[in-house]
Formats: sequence, C-alpha cells, structure tokens
Amino acid sequence: MATASMLVKVPVSVDADKCIASKGCTVCVDVCPLDVLVIDINNGVALMQYDECWYCTPCEVDCPTHALTVDIPYLVK
Repeated sequence: MATASMLVKVPVSVDADKCIASKGCTVCVDVCPLDVLVIDINNGVALMQYDECWYCTPCEVDCPTHALTVDIPYLVK
C-alpha cells in the first residue's frame, strides 16, 4: 500500500478532504471503464489501483464533490 511519503505520479489524483467514499459513494469506481479506481478500505478514499488510465474523465466529471482530477498529459490534449 502506498503511503503519503511515496510520491507516485498517477493520472487521477483524489482530494481526500472532498472524497466521500467513506460515506458509501462509489461513483468514480462505477463509471471507470477500465476498473482502475478502487476505494481504499483503510481510509475510505478513492485511489488508482494501477496506472492504465485512458484519460476519458468520467470519474472527474461525475464525482459529486469534485474530489477527482485527471491530469491529462500535454501530448494527449
């Protein structure tokens, strides 16, 4: 399990203060076509399970609290 001290750059970042997965929200997980997002049961926050993101952005767009940000690389934009 990654810790805060392990700064790994992934396309989808989650603002833990805004994420309401601990209250039962799974919108980002449900809309991800690649199933790369999961809810971390230890802290109740969404995270990328592995980096296979297509930068399609439904997780960012559909998040009810705007907790997710998809960092689209310059060459993909």
